[in-house]
Amino acid sequence: MLTTIIAVIIVLGGLIFFHELGHFAVARALGMGVSTFSLGFGPKILAYKRGKTEYALSLVPLGGYVALVGESDETDIPEGFSREESFALRPAWQRLLVVAAGPAANIVLAWLLCWGLAFGWGTPVLLPQVGAVMENSPAARADLRPGDRILSIDGQNVESWEAMSDAIARSDGRPMRLKVARPALGDTVQTPPDADGRRGQGWRAKIDTLNIEMTAERATRKTIFGENETAWLIGVRASGSVVTHPQSFWHAASAGAAQTWQMVSLTWQSFVKLAERVVPLDQVGGPIMIAQMVGEQAHQGLSGLLALTALISVNLGILNLLPIPVLDGGQIVFCLLEILFRRPVNRKVQEYSMRVGLALLIGLMLLATFNDIWRLLRS
Repeated sequence: MLTTIIAVIIVLGGLIFFHELGHFAVARALGMGVSTFSLGFGPKILAYKRGKTEYALSLVPLGGYVALVGESDETDIPEGFSREESFALRPAWQRLLVVAAGPAANIVLAWLLCWGLAFGWGTPVLLPQVGAVMENSPAARADLRPGDRILSIDGQNVESWEAMSDAIARSDGRPMRLKVARPALGDTVQTPPDADGRRGQGWRAKIDTLNIEMTAERATRKTIFGENETAWLIGVRASGSVVTHPQSFWHAASAGAAQTWQMVSLTWQSFVKLAERVVPLDQVGGPIMIAQMVGEQAHQGLSGLLALTALISVNLGILNLLPIPVLDGGQIVFCLLEILFRRPVNRKVQEYSMRVGLALLIGLMLLATFNDIWRLLRS
């Protein structure tokens, strides 16, 4: 329990800090005044002042805030600040940059974490190895078996399950030539000599290489969101075998960027599918579910915890970009409308929108909390 509590505090505190740091850094870079930088809400537990800004740790650890000079009222200029430092009196494009910097910081943090994971642990690759063969499928008719590993399709090497799937999709129903590695039952060979020329001490299964021809069929499968889609399939499931590829420092950066983009794309699709009711509302989770997931990963190892932190960071960034007025995304919409029409959105419209947005956000939080408690009761 203590490990879980510490992990949750570090993960959520770090994500909130990085988000607010994005707002703070861009505001200060543009010369805007910041009166308070707080990690948490409510009464302040610790606080110290450096320059004009007070840095605080507050009691309720469910968020944080950066209090910009003139943010809510352009006439509200605290002592020691000038009108030139007011957020409200700055051009809309500058305010947009400050607001967007928080979600952007979460995406950058996810990239840095994925970069570190790729460099420290390598990148995992799901091998194109057959785990199961469906009855009456093209694979079954071609005598493909569990344990077989696809080496190439039509002369093109396939080193991952994804590459194999892409090659099958490109066949477009035309006959394919597969090179397959198959362990020979009952036959073993001695492992090769090591780097010093000493004879291998272990034994491994002998591998036969086969050439198989088959034609994929158009069939229906489920997506990760539970929707039906049609694709060219041969009727096999992955064995789950994974190999880890080590990465150099700079290659890890590009691998981390690719992984981050996949998470951003998947997270955005999840929000869209939720709005379309493809993903049921009972799948929405809140702080309790996040704490459970963080606790589980904290006990399983650092790499899993960092990967989960990256995913939560992406979710936090995308969530804040939703066009709900009380979130950063809503403020971005107001700034874009001001730039487009060259005048601020009517103050009353902004106020009513904020109330509606706040009600929506509270409703979402209540739904997530209800789902979390219900899951606990059912487990």
